[in-house]
Amino acid sequence: MTTILVTGGTGTLGRLVHERLSEAGHEVRVLSRHARPYAVDLREGGPALDRAVSGADVIVHCASSPRGGDEKAAAHLIEAARRAGVPHLLFISIVGVDRVPLRYYREKWAVERMIEASGLGWTVLRATQFHELVRDVLAGAARLPVMLLPAGVGDQPVEVAEVAERLAELAVSGPAGRVPDMGGPEVRSLAELGRAYLGAVGKRRLVVSVPLFGRVYRAFRAGGHLAPGHSVGRRTFSEFLSEG
Repeated sequence: MTTILVTGGTGTLGRLVHERLSEAGHEVRVLSRHARPYAVDLREGGPALDRAVSGADVIVHCASSPRGGDEKAAAHLIEAARRAGVPHLLFISIVGVDRVPLRYYREKWAVERMIEASGLGWTVLRATQFHELVRDVLAGAARLPVMLLPAGVGDQPVEVAEVAERLAELAVSGPAGRVPDMGGPEVRSLAELGRAYLGAVGKRRLVVSVPLFGRVYRAFRAGGHLAPGHSVGRRTFSEFLSEG
């Protein structure tokens, strides 16, 4: 039995990682700001973090916030892991963090580099966007009478449960460095995904593709966030919508 600490273990991904590792018979600790007995804000660190990390064989780092603070959180986690002598730190990142100049992506990329330079045994897995995120973006666009979507941009949504399965495998496999990216089963234009969403929720909207400007848009249009050579996911976006 392996002792595994999952940061962000109450979140969309972390909760599923926790479930799969527990089902496999491992001792799993859940760290989040409100999860007892390991209630820790990683951005603050402190003695509670040291207690959570002590004795862990693996840390699966799923905690993240688009509002910022990931680098500070990672610094505290790495230092605690060093003090405790944790042999393996596994981090979930995003495909394209080194190619798309979004602030959140740049912070994820910085965390990757911090982990690589930490002196710890490490593994980094990059995945494409989860189905839930793409659905929520499209739901926001569908609030208007006309559904406006960036022209020429595709997406490759992946099933979060499949990413959790992969993380559970990597957690017990030992440090592997940067492993192959994990992408959803198909790349589809945002317009196609938008129409699929509208059909699934029974809304009628005119879908209009709008050209945008700037470095971020150019990077998305160039497919910097996609992994077409790693389309290992099984559940499609349409299946996700239809099955709920």
